[in-house]
Order: sequence, then C-alpha cells, then structure tokens
Amino acid sequence: MISSFLRALVMEGAELCFPQLLNSSCRKTKRPQSVSIIIYATLSCISLLTVTLNLLVIISISHFRQLHTPTNLLLLSLAVSDFIVGFFMFSQIMFIDDCWHLGDLVCFMYCVLNLTITSVSVGTMVLISVDRYVAICDPLHYPTKVTSARVHTCVSLCWISSFIHVVVLLRDNLKQPGRFNSCSGECVIDVGFIENVADLIITFITPISIIIFLYLRVFVVVVSQVRTMRSHTGAAGVIIKKSEMKAAVTLGIVVLVFLSCVFPYYCVTITSKTTSIKASSMSFMVCMFYMNSCVNPLIYALFYPWFRKSIKLIVTFRILKHGSRDSNLRRRDTKEEQQ
Repeated sequence: MISSFLRALVMEGAELCFPQLLNSSCRKTKRPQSVSIIIYATLSCISLLTVTLNLLVIISISHFRQLHTPTNLLLLSLAVSDFIVGFFMFSQIMFIDDCWHLGDLVCFMYCVLNLTITSVSVGTMVLISVDRYVAICDPLHYPTKVTSARVHTCVSLCWISSFIHVVVLLRDNLKQPGRFNSCSGECVIDVGFIENVADLIITFITPISIIIFLYLRVFVVVVSQVRTMRSHTGAAGVIIKKSEMKAAVTLGIVVLVFLSCVFPYYCVTITSKTTSIKASSMSFMVCMFYMNSCVNPLIYALFYPWFRKSIKLIVTFRILKHGSRDSNLRRRDTKEEQQ
C-alpha cells in the first residue's frame, strides 16, 4: 500500500516543474523525446546563426572607418538589438516544457529586457525608414539633415525611451515580481487594458503606419523619377534607374520581412481575451518575431557588397593586420549603395 502510494507520488512528481512542491508546482508539458530534441536543435541553430551574423555586422561597422556613416549607425543599433535577440531565442528552450526555474525576479528582468529590445528593434526600423526616405526623396539636403550627431542622438533616445516605456508598462509587476503566477514555475506578467492598448499603439500601430507611409512615398518618388529618366535616353538615366530601384527593392524587402515576422505576434496580442501574457503560450509567436533578427543580416549580405567584403576580411583574420580599419570596401557602386 505504501509502496504503491510512493510510486504514484513519484510519477506525479515527474510531471511537475518542482516535484518537491506537490501542492503549488506547475505541471510540465509532456512531449515525445524526438520532438523535444528537434525543437532544442532548431532553436539552438537559429540562435547561434542570429548571434553570429549580427556579430559580423557589429564588427564590420565598428571596425572599418569607411562604414562609419549615419545609415550604418542605424544598422549597427539594429544589429546590437538583433544580437541580444539571438540569446533570447535560445532562452525560449526554457519555456518548451512550460517551466521557469530562475525565480520571479529574474523572470521580471527577463521580460523587461525582452520587451525593451523588441521596442528598440521596431523604433530602429522606423529610423532606418526615415533615413532612406530622406536619402531618396530629398537627396540634396540629406547630408545636412541626416548627420552622425543627430543619428547618435536618435539612437540613444530610442533605447532610453524604450526602456522607460517598458518599465512604466510593467510597473505593477515591479512591486511584487511573480504576483500573477498561478503556480510555482510560471513566468507571467500582467498588463492592464489601458496599458495594453497604449503599448499596442506605441509599439505597433504607429511605427508600422509610419514605415508603410514612408515606403509608399519612396515608391511613388522612384516611379516618377524612372518615368522622367525614360523620357531622356542616355547612360545616366540607366544608372539612376538602377540605383533608385535597388534602394526601393531593398527597403521593400526589409519592410515585408519585418511585417511578416511581427504581424502574427501582435495579432495574437490584439485578439487575446486576457491581458495576462504567459511566456510559454507565446513561444511560437515570439520565435517568429525573433526570426526577423536572423533574416536582417542575410538581407545585408544579398544587397550590400561592403558587408560581403567585410565578412571575408573578418573570417580570414585580415582585420588584425595594421591599417585594416582603412580598407576600401566600396570600390564599386559607391553611389548606388549610398542611395
């Protein structure tokens, strides 16, 4: 009788996040071992790829003086946030079995940093769209309107305001971390209805509207310039058409990929019947959101020759040579890349 009771107790404990807490522990999500291995391997590979690719972007822009331009400073900010996102993607492994083992305070800090980086990524995408809009629609005044000092200020404000926004959003959770957990082993934050709507407007509706509006304006300007060039046959018209279309295509792909990755996450947030956000239940949508951080460097590699050249110098350790900071990475198509 006693042995059967102990055996049943062990079997029950094996399904709990904290077997020693029989009355208050959350239950694990049971999956076949093969499925768990595939999930672990996939998340680990994507996380490693995201960290590696964005680290290459960070090293490239930071090391080579020729890449110290206002536009690339924005790409550097995006790469830093995407680099951190790579580690967050790996941390999603902790949520696969619906168990959080690092305590309530670490859970709160994790959520704050996670939401801050997400907000920074969205804000930086807006800044990049503004930069490309000015460069294409008002190229004559671009050097005076978009300077390194102004970009530094905008990037700093983006990071600071994102952190303040998240702290205000989660202020109730800060008073007593873990107060909204229903059992031991959860990592749950609760956001009020008003705060949830405000966050939705600030971090999704407004930025996406700005990005789409700017892209449509760029597209209209490119089409009008191409039509103008077609009326004047000559080599110059072909060059301008190529550069403008390249800029439009690059921006369009970045925007489409960004929307494809973030839209499912915010759709679930909008249609959710509860204002409580459970990390484990949002794992798939969060991973979709994170995938944008892995794709961004791939877009750079496809459309920016300077990134491909810098990668070769990095992986061959030629950046360790004296004078490598002054390497010429833009021997061709300089004008095109700047636009």
